[in-house]
Amino acid sequence: MSDLVKVRKYVSSLEETLHDGGPQLSHPVRKAVVGGVIANPYTGRHVADIQPMMKALEPLAVDLTERVMKILGAKGSELEAYGKGVIVGIAGELEHAALWHQPSGYGIRHAMGGAKSIVPSTVKVAAAGARIDIPLHHVTASHVRSHFDSIEFCVPDGPRPDEIVFIVAASIGGRPHARVGGLTVGEIKLGDGQR
Repeated sequence: MSDLVKVRKYVSSLEETLHDGGPQLSHPVRKAVVGGVIANPYTGRHVADIQPMMKALEPLAVDLTERVMKILGAKGSELEAYGKGVIVGIAGELEHAALWHQPSGYGIRHAMGGAKSIVPSTVKVAAAGARIDIPLHHVTASHVRSHFDSIEFCVPDGPRPDEIVFIVAASIGGRPHARVGGLTVGEIKLGDGQR
């Protein structure tokens, strides 16, 4: 990792849903999320040029994605949905969260071996212990309605005011018992929410 990316800790969680009030699923829906808590090098001051950190964050995006795949016990080609997020500590600014957009998309797709859909995201500036819902969309086409989902994430002791939490999430499977219609995985064609 770069001198600009100093990781204090990783936090992760796994959800495995066997059913959601309907019949037992033949394959459980598995969702995982990992966050890397790093020092914010721009805390407490306005820095005009923060773009150098974007390139420095690419290895972290790959690392977090590989950790998600390890938790799920999956190869990149087995992931069906993904998402990302950021929580900036309160001594930082919202623009610091925007540093994650480009490197995370690159790093996630690189670690997976490629994907076509935009990686949905959510960001906020908040105190330690803040909870955030990471949106999930299908990895090939964001318009696949059965895979519109989310996973909640929290770092109990972070981000501290001078930290940022960068987050990657993924799933194997869409929502349990999805039945509200829309584009199916088998119907995906170019233009269905691809980058």
